[in-house]
Amino acid sequence: MRTPSGRSVTSKVLALLDAFTPTEPTLTLTELARRAGLSLPTAYRRAAELVAWGALERGADGRYRVGLRLWEVGSLAPRGLGLRELALPIMEDLYEVTHENVQLAVRENLELVFIERIAGRHAVPVLTRVGGRFALHATGVGLVLLAFAPAEVQEQVLAAPLERYTERTVVDPRRLRRILADVRRVGYATSDRQVTMDALSVAAPIRGPSDTVLAAISLVVAHDRADPVALAPLVQAAGRAISRALGPSFGPAG
Repeated sequence: MRTPSGRSVTSKVLALLDAFTPTEPTLTLTELARRAGLSLPTAYRRAAELVAWGALERGADGRYRVGLRLWEVGSLAPRGLGLRELALPIMEDLYEVTHENVQLAVRENLELVFIERIAGRHAVPVLTRVGGRFALHATGVGLVLLAFAPAEVQEQVLAAPLERYTERTVVDPRRLRRILADVRRVGYATSDRQVTMDALSVAAPIRGPSDTVLAAISLVVAHDRADPVALAPLVQAAGRAISRALGPSFGPAG
């Protein structure tokens, strides 16, 4: 169904949901309307429908936030759900051995999505969150997912402007190509202070049918106490264990 403005009702609803960000998880109606590109009356009607269904919640202060009903539906996504359930015990084992941050991610088009993480109490702080998206070129899991992605995905990422998060972020496509080749050769990736200046991550692939890389697992540690060569076998062993747990019937990543 299309409205007189030419935008479908569905596109307007999705625009409202897309207005929220990790740094601004609550918004006023005016902010929602502006970010979604909707008139105030239209935003009010669509938001009211979302509140009634449970996709949004409205607080006593009148501000809107994402509702639990949306989280319940999102948690049913088969790729994330099945992978998380099978990977979590192995992630917990890796955490018990290291007491460092453990992360699990999949590729979604030209970005990665974190689908599970275990945060060490005394480990280095990280910017990631479950359900959060990130660029592929800077993190350990992103480098693994990009290294084993189809050639057309790699070309799209390398052709686009690459965001620099720190002075050590690799944004030169030629250098990045060499890094990706090294990841494929050694079977793991290291990201040293490319996202924050206090963290280093070591990541390894998780494989499914036909040896397809479905996901990546990583340890994120303080760079000043990190030994990537020592950490790599632990992360690779965890990746292989999850790969075996997935079995031959688990579907490939999109």
